[in-house]
Amino acid sequence: MNTLRVATFLIGTALMGASLFAAAHTEEYFDSVESPHGGQMRMSGPYHLELVAKDKEIVLYVMDHANSKLSAEGGSGKATIQTGKDKTRTSVKLEQAGDNILKGTGEFSIKPETVVTVFVELPGQEAYSASFTPLKPKAKLAMKTKAAKPEADGGDPHHHTHH
Repeated sequence: MNTLRVATFLIGTALMGASLFAAAHTEEYFDSVESPHGGQMRMSGPYHLELVAKDKEIVLYVMDHANSKLSAEGGSGKATIQTGKDKTRTSVKLEQAGDNILKGTGEFSIKPETVVTVFVELPGQEAYSASFTPLKPKAKLAMKTKAAKPEADGGDPHHHTHH
């Protein structure tokens, strides 16, 4: 009976920790902070992915949850660029172009309504995907008033206390 209680407690604690971890990496959070390369960031599985998109070029930076570079060696991916009312789609193959960079080019334009969905596969890992709206305006950091004095409330303005 005690073993069951301990197991239930451990599972509950793990689930609670996982939900806190996921909440710290919402699209709203990423849209409210500066990204390392000026692009838009998303979380996908074990990765932070940063998309820098401009007409005819997609650059995807692969990082861990502390925004440290992860090797993209041997990795590949695909970006699907969808724009406009008729939802015109263009697919671009992403190939390694640097330490933690996957890059591709194609015939497309980036507009405010453009949505880019990327699929990434690194050697020995599952494939992951994320969707981006590259020209979406940055959200204002909701914690801006608290950011000036994070020690006072014991909070971490970067939501990375789990690392």
